[in-house]
Formats: sequence, structure tokens, C-alpha cells
Amino acid sequence: MSNKKGELIIAGTGIKTVGQLTLDAIAAIENSEVVYYVVGDPIGIEAITSLNANAVSLFDLYEEGKPRIDTYNKMAETLLESVRNGNKTCGVFYGHPGIFVYPSHEAIRKAREEGYKAIMLPGISAEDCLFADIGIDPARYGCQSYEATDFLANGKSIDPASSVVLWQIGVLGNWTFSSSGYDLKGIPLLLQKLYRYYSSTHIVYVYEAPTYPNCDPVIKATPLYRLAEAGLSAISTLFIPPATQGIPDASIYSALGLPIG
Repeated sequence: MSNKKGELIIAGTGIKTVGQLTLDAIAAIENSEVVYYVVGDPIGIEAITSLNANAVSLFDLYEEGKPRIDTYNKMAETLLESVRNGNKTCGVFYGHPGIFVYPSHEAIRKAREEGYKAIMLPGISAEDCLFADIGIDPARYGCQSYEATDFLANGKSIDPASSVVLWQIGVLGNWTFSSSGYDLKGIPLLLQKLYRYYSSTHIVYVYEAPTYPNCDPVIKATPLYRLAEAGLSAISTLFIPPATQGIPDASIYSALGLPIG
């Protein structure tokens, strides 16, 4: 247990801040001396600032054409500076604060390394919304999950008998921040790799979780070869249903005393 005065709490807003902000997150925001947030929608901002009037946005740290990793490191350092100054500090991030949120993990890692108490509170993620909105039970066929650029560039493979989720499909191959959107130059390369596992006519789904109350999710079914025409955005996720069936291992079924089928 650390005796240092500063403390770091990382919380998430959920995808729909109104209705998905957990009681733990609300308490953390209300009871922290310093609150920083990275939330882009006005409803989410209003919800956070209504809980703590002194909450400050870190969104302005993004700069056009600036590598996102530089921005993320600055966000982490801003949180740490507050903790080092002895403050109970809360960092609030959109969605689940530990999923595709590098600065939250980095800030916690460094805070603990320096002897400060640091915890993360879970939140509802885009994956949670995807499973609910498309109607997927990841336990049925299994589910592989990759960030799209990582999948394409780092030799990752697919089991076509399981479901696959590719995140950040609309920013494939882009490392900098752009307020005007991202090009899709990497999609042909991605399709080339996916065709190793799927036919060009395999039906896939472009998904975007709803951000605001009473809004429907974006779910676009499209054959794989028409992916580039499916209106991809920076928040698009690609869901690929299984294309084949798993092959039962009769010896394992027998060893477990289970019937096949």
C-alpha cells in the first residue's frame, strides 16, 4: 500500500454516456480533486462537467497531422503531473478506459512504478455493444479480435471457423490525427489478406455503436469485396461471421466422455 498522497483513478464513460456511466465512475468523478477527460460528444462532456465543474478536457492535445502516440503520451504525462502534485486525480475516457486507450494504461503503469495508488474502473465498450446489437455470443464459435492495422501488418492469422472482429477499420494504416477523416488506401491490402480465408462474396458487417440516447447502431451487411464502398468512418468496426465449421476431435470428445454433435 502506497503512503504517497497522490492517487490516480481511470474511469470510462461507456459508449452512451447517459445510461452507461457506472456508479463507480460517477463517484470517482465527483470525489476527485482533479478531473481530466477525453470525450468528443457534447452530451458526454455535459455529463462529466455536471459531476465535477472543474473537469478539464484533454482533447485539445490532438493536433492535425501529429502522431497520435505523441498525443497519448502527453495525456498520460498530464495525469501523472497532477498525481505527483498530491491530487486525487481522475482520468475519464470514452467507452471502456482500458480498450484502445494507451494513455490510461501508461499513466497507471508509471503511477504504480512511482509508488502511487492507481486503479482502473471498467466501462461498457464498443465490443459489448457489438455483441448486443448484432446478436453475437462470442462463446458459441469463439471470437478473434484484432486492431485492423496490427492484423494486417504484423503477421496475425485467422481461424475462419470463429467470429472475427477487426477494430479501427476506417483508420487502417494511419498513425496521425485528422479531423477531416482518413483515406482508405489500406483496404485493398486488407482484402488481399482476408481473401486467404474467405470468399469475396462472404457477408461481413460494418458496425458503429450508437453514441447518443435513442439512436440506432449502424449495421451494414456487405459482401467482402464491396467493403471499401460501405461508408467506413473512423469509428467503424468490421465483424466477420464464421465461414466454416470447426472440426471435432473425436479423441478429445471420447477422453472427456462427451458425445459428438
